[in-house]
Amino acid sequence: MEVQGILGVLILFADIYAILKIFQSGAGVGVKAAWIVAVILLPVLGLIIWFFFGPGNKSS
Repeated sequence: MEVQGILGVLILFADIYAILKIFQSGAGVGVKAAWIVAVILLPVLGLIIWFFFGPGNKSS
């Protein structure tokens, strides 16, 4: 398997994890929907932004 394939699978698993955590968060339905759309449309950038600013973020 090529490096790009492995990296793609890792990003897919990370995006699935992020979507599951978004569903489990206490945020409103609209906020959850916006975050899920961001993670799906921007798999890498959306994941990074969600990690730092997403619902359930403990740093804010």
